[in-house]
Amino acid sequence: MSSLPNLMEEAMRWFGPADPVALNEIRQTGATAVFSALHEIPYGEAWPAELIVRRRSEIAAAGLAWRVVESVPVSEAIKTRTGEFERHIDNYGATLERLGAAGIEVVVYNFMPVMDWVRTDLRHRLPDGAEALLYDPVKFAAFDLLALARSGAEHDWSAGACAAARVFWEGQTETQRQAFTQQTLDLFPGVRLGLTVADFRAMLGRYAALDAARLREHLRHFLEAVVPVAEKAGVRLAIHPDDPPFPVLGLPRIVATEDDLRTVLAMVDSPANGLCYCTGSLGVRAENDLAGIVRRNGSRIHAVHLRSVQREPDGTFFEANHLEGSVDLPAVVQALLEEQAARRRVVRRDWQLPLRPDHGHMMLDDFKRPAPACPGYPLIGRLRGLAELRGLQTGISRFGVARI
Repeated sequence: MSSLPNLMEEAMRWFGPADPVALNEIRQTGATAVFSALHEIPYGEAWPAELIVRRRSEIAAAGLAWRVVESVPVSEAIKTRTGEFERHIDNYGATLERLGAAGIEVVVYNFMPVMDWVRTDLRHRLPDGAEALLYDPVKFAAFDLLALARSGAEHDWSAGACAAARVFWEGQTETQRQAFTQQTLDLFPGVRLGLTVADFRAMLGRYAALDAARLREHLRHFLEAVVPVAEKAGVRLAIHPDDPPFPVLGLPRIVATEDDLRTVLAMVDSPANGLCYCTGSLGVRAENDLAGIVRRNGSRIHAVHLRSVQREPDGTFFEANHLEGSVDLPAVVQALLEEQAARRRVVRRDWQLPLRPDHGHMMLDDFKRPAPACPGYPLIGRLRGLAELRGLQTGISRFGVARI
């Protein structure tokens, strides 16, 4: 737990033993916990209890707690309810039981079809020389229209976007086109699936007749199966919003707005069915009232990702510094601390929401270190984000906004 009693619990994401950011380095940032997972286990398979305990012990030996699992992936079979989806759901329940037995209480997951998240530029240079992740709709249109050549893609983009995409594509060498295409195919946090364009087209094909309503129904079936297991295991599930929170590649997105979040929570009305509250994902949509979402749904928030994005009028967005950009993080953090204070009156006086800074910039010695395990997860950039968030929390807490 944080040594500062009114603050949320500070964590970092750790991708396991292969992560070039070591556990002792995470501890030196001031974090007391990690969000981590067994990325080596194939999607749909149950996590062995002995591997869970071994990973928890490794983290504990570094003086940290494995507070949140991020994530136990939901297989494509479950999302489409095809193939071995029933066995995969059974395995998911077994994993939850084993995590609960190991004392790990929060499990993050998402229900994004095919792609976990989308960016087009992994090293967007900022004016100060740091590098950020960026989404450019023109470049993504080029991937959709010209790399994938997805049937019907031209109907999902404006005439201007289609024309601009062709200009971008024609300005690239064949080597650049191949690198850009593979980069987009590989964007699965913490794991490289080695997908080809043909593999990706086949994955998209599974959703040809699956609209948002049907995908939402599949999520409901999944939750009806696993939430009772989570309840018995003492585990709280936390769904991550879609990133970006709008349809891509003709795929539905069903966790993009506050109405979507409330719909998910109502599917199985249980404290074990909750939210991973990500300000970066939700913040891409200007109409999302981020602080209001906390005030109205805070009791079901089980994990927190804090970052800001800078939205541009043309639909481009990039990862801003944590206290800058289009997201009002001070208002969000105030609402979160108020929710934490309220929950302490019900649960226990030292109860804390686990948070982690998200998608830090590449900066300073990050450029001299091995490449991050996943784009957006360098050490120094996230350290800056965590320090800024700690200072923000301390200022809000010191002036009495969220005292117990």
